[in-house]
Amino acid sequence: MLKIQLSIHAINPISLHDDTTLLKPTKMVIHKNLIEPKSIVVIGGSDNIHSPGGRVLKNLIDHKFSGELFVVNPKKDRVQGLESYRDIGTIPTVDLAIIAIAARFIPETVKILTEQKNTKGFIIFSAGFSEKDEQGATIEQEIVDLIKKAGGSLLGPNNIGLLNTHYTGVFTTPIPRLHKQGVDFISGSGATAVFIMEAAQRIGLTFSSVYTVGNSAQIGVEEVLEYFDETFDKNESSTVKILYIESLKNPVKFLKHATSLVHKGCKIAAIKAGSSEAGNRAASSHTGAMARADVFIEALFKKAGIIRCDGRNELITVAGILSQQKAKGNAIAIVTHAGGPAVMLTGILSKNGMKVPPLKGKKSQHLLRQLYDGSSVANPIDFLATGTAQQLATILDYCEYQFDIIDAIVVIFGSPGLSPVYDAYEVLSHSIKTATKPIYAILPSVVNATHEIAGFISKGNIAFDDEVLFGKALAKVYTTTLSQISEAPVEKMDTDALRKIINILPDGYLPLKTVRQLLQNLDIPFVAQYEAKNTEELLQIAPLLDYPVVQKVVGVLHKSDVGGVILQVKNKGELLSNFQQLMQLKGATAVLIQPMKQGIELFIGAKRSGNFQPIILCGFGGIYVEIFKDISVAMCPVSEATALEMISNLQIYPLLQGARGQQGIDIKAFAQIIKKIASLVQLVPEIVELDINPLMANKDGLMVVDARIRVER
Repeated sequence: MLKIQLSIHAINPISLHDDTTLLKPTKMVIHKNLIEPKSIVVIGGSDNIHSPGGRVLKNLIDHKFSGELFVVNPKKDRVQGLESYRDIGTIPTVDLAIIAIAARFIPETVKILTEQKNTKGFIIFSAGFSEKDEQGATIEQEIVDLIKKAGGSLLGPNNIGLLNTHYTGVFTTPIPRLHKQGVDFISGSGATAVFIMEAAQRIGLTFSSVYTVGNSAQIGVEEVLEYFDETFDKNESSTVKILYIESLKNPVKFLKHATSLVHKGCKIAAIKAGSSEAGNRAASSHTGAMARADVFIEALFKKAGIIRCDGRNELITVAGILSQQKAKGNAIAIVTHAGGPAVMLTGILSKNGMKVPPLKGKKSQHLLRQLYDGSSVANPIDFLATGTAQQLATILDYCEYQFDIIDAIVVIFGSPGLSPVYDAYEVLSHSIKTATKPIYAILPSVVNATHEIAGFISKGNIAFDDEVLFGKALAKVYTTTLSQISEAPVEKMDTDALRKIINILPDGYLPLKTVRQLLQNLDIPFVAQYEAKNTEELLQIAPLLDYPVVQKVVGVLHKSDVGGVILQVKNKGELLSNFQQLMQLKGATAVLIQPMKQGIELFIGAKRSGNFQPIILCGFGGIYVEIFKDISVAMCPVSEATALEMISNLQIYPLLQGARGQQGIDIKAFAQIIKKIASLVQLVPEIVELDINPLMANKDGLMVVDARIRVER
């Protein structure tokens, strides 16, 4: 048996603290002149406000950039009222350059700026770089090298720029309301950023900053998140971050800084567009079939406590919810003068783990007497289409002060167009600002109450307009949590001994004998098994067997699909006959014989892909594992607490606990095996796929019946 001993060097680069990831400190990639420049030059600025160079200049002027503003245009002496320099060599020293000229001219421009003008911040709108072809990629790298050599920072190229409370360095509209306590937004797509800002403006969302990373030549989503983390001030910084991600070059860095920000009190919501299949192969294992690229993103977000959104409107709805105070619990009061939306919201909240508790007793009856006949206070509280602003104020007071079981309030209030609803929205605005419980406003009359909603938003409020979208978003906010942390996540293993086993074998699936050796060295029990390559070996094994047994073909990946598993073999005659049958199968190299075991069939899998931390899977096993897909996933490292949480999320969890008179399994032992497998794939990075299926669980404990491990250098 291997002696268990920790080898830190085998972890590359993985945290020894569960559910966080540590990296060596690195120099911050974002220079302060990119964030807060005192001087800006627009290279390619023009009078044409329908061009990127012209529009960004107009945005800077209109939004009153307080520093020095320069323009370079070789054909003009004045542009938009500013003196224009025809030659970049004649401009003064400048903190930030915003560049909107053809790609082929940019390297020389950057060279002059870095070597002669002490420029440290760069935003390049221009396209024609790595997104185009190899020549463009070469030019892009030349630009990055020049900026890095000068100690500067580049955002882009091929982006729309940067917005913050210091300057409006984008060539697009609209420019959203900007405030230090607004939302920080990072986007991998300029167009998507514009669409999100447009939709956000409609509901009243305020921004602190907007970063569009374009090609991410030097600064990607990870680096901006790193900047937010390393400069975070609990009294000054925004605590809401939203992300639109198209690519992650460094998931480890992303996880480190996202997790750190969440621990500091930030809330992060994100869309991951598409999922690269890089690192995925044609499925040759159950883990490979189920752990596609998107599963890694799901596990990454879950580990960091990031709220995953499916689209733009859901993202801004979540951001709007996060921008308000969070309730102590998930019991919601729904206040409405329209029954239908309240019914839909009740359904969607209840379906997604939220509570809409009934309101009963003397207090609810006292409230009912203050409303018109026909009203209901059962929850939803429906005070009818004829309900007044004063009645709304009374209901909100009761929800705030009288109904202790209520944690948050949702008000759905529209207009049939008969009369203005300014008074109701004024009551709602006042209550939102003074209540100790969060109050969310759903104002669906985007036509009939356009002016009233605009007035409501102008007071700094958020106005949602779709109750179903809101309900799903609210549930995601309240049910997304940061993964649990433990002080000792990684099983201590003698990695030198593991290396001796792994190093002598070629890439591909390990021999079953080696798999058994690895797992047993981790104190993971394996059923007794015998392997016969020919009839002579089989005859030597036969006297050792206790019937009935199972015979399985060796050398074929999906044995059940080709009839490679024969159960309930009762005697030596059947054993010999079945052996001949199994060895006829294409790819067969031997036959495995095991005792028949009864119990609940479980599954544990692990996979590594690209630059991501490996993931661990567990769930319902057997031949139907890919059909039922009752699987929980987590990103390594995994603590026992996280493993227990994974198990409790399975649909079969009640069965594992014991149901209808049946004895449950040893759930803690199941969690321990999950943790051990997670540690193994961390400490042996050559393991790219691992399947244990089935892991048989019965009254005698848990025992591996079949397993496979694939290694790749």
